[in-house]
Amino acid sequence: MNMRNVCCVISLVMITSYLVGCGPADTPGDRVERQPASDLPVTADRPVLIANALIVDGSGSEPVKGDLLLKDGRISAIYLADQQGQNGYEAPGEVFRIDADGMVAAPGFIDAHSHGSPVSTPEFDNFLHMGVTTITLGQDGRSPDPGRVAEWMDRVDALGTGVNIIHFIGHGSVREHVEAPPVTGLHPDILQHMQEIIEDAMRDGSFGLSTGTEYNPGYHADIMELAAIARPVAQYGGLVMSHIRSEDDDLIEGAIGELIEQGRRSGARVHVSHIKIVYGKGEDRAEEVLAVLHNAREDGVEVTADLYPYTASFTGIGIVFPDWAMPPNDFDSVRTHRRADLEAFLYDRVMLRNGPQATLFGTAPWAGMTLAEVADSLGKPFVDVLIDDIPPGSASAAYFVMDEDVMRRLMLDPLVMISSDGSPTMRHPRGYGSFPKIIRQFVMDEGVISLETAVHKMTGLTAATLGLDYPERVEIPRGLIREGFAADLVVFDPAKVRDTATFEEPHQQAEGMSWVFVGGVPVIAEGERRPVNPAGVIRRIAE
Repeated sequence: MNMRNVCCVISLVMITSYLVGCGPADTPGDRVERQPASDLPVTADRPVLIANALIVDGSGSEPVKGDLLLKDGRISAIYLADQQGQNGYEAPGEVFRIDADGMVAAPGFIDAHSHGSPVSTPEFDNFLHMGVTTITLGQDGRSPDPGRVAEWMDRVDALGTGVNIIHFIGHGSVREHVEAPPVTGLHPDILQHMQEIIEDAMRDGSFGLSTGTEYNPGYHADIMELAAIARPVAQYGGLVMSHIRSEDDDLIEGAIGELIEQGRRSGARVHVSHIKIVYGKGEDRAEEVLAVLHNAREDGVEVTADLYPYTASFTGIGIVFPDWAMPPNDFDSVRTHRRADLEAFLYDRVMLRNGPQATLFGTAPWAGMTLAEVADSLGKPFVDVLIDDIPPGSASAAYFVMDEDVMRRLMLDPLVMISSDGSPTMRHPRGYGSFPKIIRQFVMDEGVISLETAVHKMTGLTAATLGLDYPERVEIPRGLIREGFAADLVVFDPAKVRDTATFEEPHQQAEGMSWVFVGGVPVIAEGERRPVNPAGVIRRIAE
């Protein structure tokens, strides 16, 4: 057994022993009978005491036993087990007390890459049931009206949301807003206009810029454009998050290298969204790609990455089509005049991606069917289905194209944090299961990672990458259990955490989060979602 596994076993033994009754002795006045649900606070005004918890603080440090006092939306005090009764410890009389009874108390999870609309689904129940209290929107180069970021933020605040929202401005959306032509090598005046819009967004409280250079219109951008749009982000200390130009095994080093060069030329911190190696096999291949990140950091470029714990991706069907069949090229013309070339390309591309049975559609009327099943139902070859019935832009699908060993090795790297790349509506289980899957499978079932490391990758590491844990950058820091930090917390028994979503039933809520607090307000109480949406947009303080 290697040292990593030994550490995981030790951590699991310690957690298990505490959960079965080795918690701290009760402090007089703290352990009380359960209070009625009607007493639950609906705002952060009423203090809450979480007693007898195993505190996993998000830093990666070993768990400690103690109590947490939440007041005015923050963690007001932390009482460790050996301090109770020794330092004037006296809970306020009007406090709402929760006996954690040895369960884990951790910072609310932070999703490094997520999707959704706070206007149409402000509750974001899927995230809350996973223990996620903060999500990042505006990913892959797509964001709400880039010319009205402050207005969008105000509108979201007025509606109220179940989770905290972090805004990124999307490069593709900015490109379209300024009516940039679909070409490489934009005029300097257009680049300047784009820079001004991005700078305005940073001043309004955006956390950075997202790009999607594998998608239209992002794939038209050359390194000159990418460096130019990242400079305002660097000026304000933000982050560039990128769905890189390709995640294929033979192209990924070059795609990550382009992002690193964007960071080098602009001075911005850069981040690889949902890192993966399509077609790549084995731990050694993962280490080769990770070496690109670590070498860049040694050269002075700050680069990080996030990952979701599934071996199937999810995106538009355009991913299997050639560039020459995509905008600004006319697909109908390609279909008419180059059909034989298109058929040959699609056949080779889909077969390289494990065949038509490895593409599972998430868009009606084909939702829940593989490309092979659709082809059988229509009685035609799958290439004809793609060309005539499901062309680019008409559907999205899950693609089973990744290797489990690659994913595991990427996940363990200290530069890689956890994300879902999911939403309330996407037909992929990652939007409902990513974070509990980490706990259930990789911590509890397999022991490949310790609970404190897993929580760090879901909280403290993400907070540090985004700048959420810096008091100089946000009004209330979060991501760690520290006095003065936001009272975004989860309380759970790791042995009961379950991801129940599947590819066949992707919208099944996760189980096991007993309590979830957002800004000191319990939005999930004893496993049940409460009808409160206490959150809104977190604005980054401009330097």
